Amino acid sequence: MQPLRRGDTGSAVAEVRRMLASIGLLDNTDPYTADQFDENTELAVRHFQQRRGISVNGWVADETYATLTGAHWRLGDRVLAHEAAALLVGDDVAALQTQVLELGYHLTRADGVFGVHTAAALRSFQRDYGLVPDGICGPATLLALRQLGRRVMGGRPQLLRDLVAVADAGPSLLGKRIVLDPGHGGDDAGIVVDDVREADVVWDLANRLEGRLSALGVRTWLTRGPQNSVTAEQRADFANDVGADLVLSLHVDGFSSPRANGVAAYFYGAGESGSTIGERLADLVQREVVARTGMHDNHIHGKTWAMLRLTRMPAVRVEIGYLTSAEDRPKLCNPAFRDTIAEGLLVAVQRLYLPTADDPPTGAMRMPAVAS
Repeated sequence: MQPLRRGDTGSAVAEVRRMLASIGLLDNTDPYTADQFDENTELAVRHFQQRRGISVNGWVADETYATLTGAHWRLGDRVLAHEAAALLVGDDVAALQTQVLELGYHLTRADGVFGVHTAAALRSFQRDYGLVPDGICGPATLLALRQLGRRVMGGRPQLLRDLVAVADAGPSLLGKRIVLDPGHGGDDAGIVVDDVREADVVWDLANRLEGRLSALGVRTWLTRGPQNSVTAEQRADFANDVGADLVLSLHVDGFSSPRANGVAAYFYGAGESGSTIGERLADLVQREVVARTGMHDNHIHGKTWAMLRLTRMPAVRVEIGYLTSAEDRPKLCNPAFRDTIAEGLLVAVQRLYLPTADDPPTGAMRMPAVAS
């Protein structure tokens, strides 16, 4: 869609304002401004983007519009079912997933997408409670959900399951399955400054990290080749198809101001929903890379980008410096520096699987000495 921004008018703006008003972010009672993208509308859009883990710019483009459309649905507004040709997406789906999780049924996360795993979990619930196990959330299923309380006590059920799964996987990296996702590629070069292309930098970094992981017995896959690119959805589908344990998505940033610099890590997170292990891995990645490189710490952040939201395993996106920064760019062009980053990423993955008692201080671990 054509992005909507301050100063625009028309029916599309009126629809956006109605949706913002329906979720309590905008007073839309003045008929004279009902179709105007004014300052209040921009502030409401920014608030919505920040709350939903979308890049904050105050515009309504494809991602913001799709998320806003899903946000106005409430559980019970419509019948929910798995439709392979057009997956249902919305806050009502997320609310259903949260309730199923709270009742102790297995789902990767409450991502607001009614996929096959949501349908399977719902069928399990229906069988257990004497309902027709059709995987459809209609009036009878909705009534049963509302009449029941939580079955799992003592903490967030998904967090407990995630922690157990990591502990059960054991500390060794041998046999782990990791997808490396070098961003962009092919005709999409990403950020380009002085003929230095983001796609080339992260491709080289991914190969350095792949070599280290493979040497430790990790099964690795790359989401693209050196001369091609795929969509974020295709990258997530690939990771799901190979049954990866983790995904590391590698990017380099850029900004209009040359003063922007440093590293940041992102995990799936929006409000109370998110990937607990993804957040833990993002924190480890961030701390290891900052400690080993001395780059500015831009911290970790929850986002709802497709690559993070659609993967069924923990996924982390790392923005390793700014090509637009005179401080970061020479470092990123240095192969030895990329080796240091690869080592930090490798150590972060290893630390994720180590018991707390065996986890060394940030920046202290050297590989492969502890990986056997």
